[in-house]
Amino acid sequence: MKTTFYCFIAILFCYTGFSQTKVSGVVKDTSGEPVPFANVVFKNSIEGTITNEDGRFYLESDKTYTVVIFSFVGYETKEVQLSKKVNYNMEVTLGEGEKLNAVVIVSGKQPKKNNPAIDILRKIWQRKRFNGIRQFKQYQYDKYEKVEFDLNTIDSAMMKSRLFRGMEFIFNEIDTSSVTGKTYLPIFINEAFSKVYGDNVKNKEKEDLIGNKNSGFSSNETITAFIKDLYADYDIYDNYLKFFDKSFTSPLSRTGINTYNYVLVDTAFIDNKWCYNIVYYPRRKNELTFKGDFWVNDSTFAIKKINLQASKSANINWVKEIYIEQEFDVLNDSVFLLKRDYMLSDFALNKKEKSKGVYGKRTTLYDNYVFDEEKPEEFYKKEINPFNEDIYERSDEFWEANRMEKLNKDEKGVYKMLDTLKTVPKFKRLYSLASILASGYVEFDKYNLDYGPIFSTFGFNDVEGIRVRAGGRTYFGPNDKWRIEGYGAYGFMDNRFKYGISGKWLLNPKNRLIISAGNRRDVEQTGVSLTVNDNVLGRSFASSALFASGNSDRLTNINLTTFALEMEPIKNMTFRLGSSYKTMRSASPTTFSLSYLDPQAPNGINDRLVQSEVNFSVDMTPGRKTIRHGVERKIVNDDYPRIYLNYARGVEGLFNSDFNYSRLQLFYRQPFQVGGFGRTYTTFEAGKTFGTVPLSLLNVVPGNQAYFSIHNTFSQLNFYEFVTDTYASLHIEHNFNGRLFSRIPFLRKLNLREIVGIRGVWGEISQENVDMNVPAFQSLPFRSITPEGIAPNKEIYWEYSLGIGNIFKIFRIDFNFRGNYKGNIDARQFGVTGAFGFHF
Repeated sequence: MKTTFYCFIAILFCYTGFSQTKVSGVVKDTSGEPVPFANVVFKNSIEGTITNEDGRFYLESDKTYTVVIFSFVGYETKEVQLSKKVNYNMEVTLGEGEKLNAVVIVSGKQPKKNNPAIDILRKIWQRKRFNGIRQFKQYQYDKYEKVEFDLNTIDSAMMKSRLFRGMEFIFNEIDTSSVTGKTYLPIFINEAFSKVYGDNVKNKEKEDLIGNKNSGFSSNETITAFIKDLYADYDIYDNYLKFFDKSFTSPLSRTGINTYNYVLVDTAFIDNKWCYNIVYYPRRKNELTFKGDFWVNDSTFAIKKINLQASKSANINWVKEIYIEQEFDVLNDSVFLLKRDYMLSDFALNKKEKSKGVYGKRTTLYDNYVFDEEKPEEFYKKEINPFNEDIYERSDEFWEANRMEKLNKDEKGVYKMLDTLKTVPKFKRLYSLASILASGYVEFDKYNLDYGPIFSTFGFNDVEGIRVRAGGRTYFGPNDKWRIEGYGAYGFMDNRFKYGISGKWLLNPKNRLIISAGNRRDVEQTGVSLTVNDNVLGRSFASSALFASGNSDRLTNINLTTFALEMEPIKNMTFRLGSSYKTMRSASPTTFSLSYLDPQAPNGINDRLVQSEVNFSVDMTPGRKTIRHGVERKIVNDDYPRIYLNYARGVEGLFNSDFNYSRLQLFYRQPFQVGGFGRTYTTFEAGKTFGTVPLSLLNVVPGNQAYFSIHNTFSQLNFYEFVTDTYASLHIEHNFNGRLFSRIPFLRKLNLREIVGIRGVWGEISQENVDMNVPAFQSLPFRSITPEGIAPNKEIYWEYSLGIGNIFKIFRIDFNFRGNYKGNIDARQFGVTGAFGFHF
């Protein structure tokens, strides 16, 4: 199947091992109020948990226990006898008391001075560089990873629902979570075995995937990448742990003492090592924090065992629970190495206790450590196209030999269940529907064609009126070596047919040598991007004005033909040599002109541009991660920088081309994670056009008249409000991810996110370019037809925005303010734009 695992998850959201001792319930005081962060522990053991903000708990063990202890400072310690192995929905009341005689957690904010837990924490900071694999020059180890997805909170109403009618057999293998105590049904499993090599001196690491296997999906390379992106690796010693694009403060962080309360509660031998037990919980609600405890060795101050559970009030969407356990093995007296890492996430539409959802569980095991075997620099060089089909076809014998943890009965059953489920007609229909919603294409597998994208079917602007569009593409599989796509469109006001077609072919997979060509004849809004777009079929969202302020009649008729060769000889560095031939003229001559002075034209004015151009570009994207290995790849992360350089040369006379000119452009984008204070996005662009050229070839500062936010545009500028031949622009936006709102009581529960942005551009235009374009400039509302009236050359134009995100989890609204040039004709001083999106 060519659709990704996102489709299967979408279907699951439509409905939205055996343990010896299990207990769950709530801890309250005598007034009936819940007791948060109370200690719950099986008597005579180190197995325990902490109640959440609502006083609720769940605890289970493979061993048999008959007594569970509940304790909290200021309350009496209570021992509860267990009459049976499974004790759900317990309600425990703690009476007031003066002292505790068992392991306790201290309530409220804890002191930072004279606190033995914080003294130990400081020693952990001092020693963290000398713990684990950090203390060796080189390292290598085997890594086995198992990821499982389960439907959870299974009840009789769900099993009898119409959604699962005809698929009731899937409920034969229901089990109970050891973390939350909820019922679950395994529906997907993915296994991967890798060898990891690293060099701490050269700061290099390489992971070779040796085998990968999953239940029921043939395109498991896509699923593997999805899992990697969803469950990124992390180091508990780091100051911040990134999950689902959010930075949680680590309890071992140097900033932790300002974020968490720490209490030393116990000491014990673990694997013949004397260890301290420290409990931590957040100082404030609604921040990206955890609660839990860790055991740390008394001499090396290395972590022996730790668990982390995300605060229920944490500002994160679609995730109700995050639970993490890590165990470390003792190699010798001073070396503690990560042995097992377990993470559970509960994906749900809301955080209500009884809401249904999907568990995502990842178990990672590490073994066969080898140290100080140096590899040459060339060993760590990343391959451009590393796809190897054999990796996904490993035998059962391979998995028996390399699994570090055997599959249980439920996990084995998943493989059989998915094979059966794919033969059920109802499941096929649901899967197809989810596929359409996720990809935007309707699949016709019989003909190896896709119809779409369906979301571009309708549009509107002041030239075409209502516009309808139909398109498609060839699709044999996600790793096609070639692809052809095209579309046709019709406007009911201008009564004209438009079309576009393009094709590309991967000639050499090793260096990704690709040849491409295309032709498009359409109506579009030009001047919405400073940096040239290489996509021949690309059409800006601004070309449709269904939701826009002002008129959308400054559109252009364009007939564009392109041809290009590109290659990627170095990982994430692409070189492209291209050429184009285009004709351009105004699509609405009565309201918008692209005419320019031309002594050879009738009446000395030409309203049509004919231009041939060759260009060379370098695109550098260090840290970019992609999937698929055909002519088209999919990017799976957005936290990488991008540097794009482009040089273009207009060639007069080539195919009757009108002008000679040169254009040089730079585009630089850099995201920054600012610890627990959110993420900053910066974009810098600069360019210059050398020569005298018409408006169609100048650099228009991109305005935005739509009510939707469009990236890298100026929300308070109208189309063609500024035109330049030399420019530099900077966009800065910071998303605090709710850091500020979480400290305001009446806003705290809304989980809103604050966003601030500032944008500026400077530019100039030569007098020669002004003189040539007087006929076009007279149709635009400039202050004056002079370089000062057309370009922001006297002072930098700037604007700023204050935004609120995560409204109803899917909507963002920005309030945009113009900073200067307020005297421009039709200048918009204030505007509101919005955007929809699904974000964690």
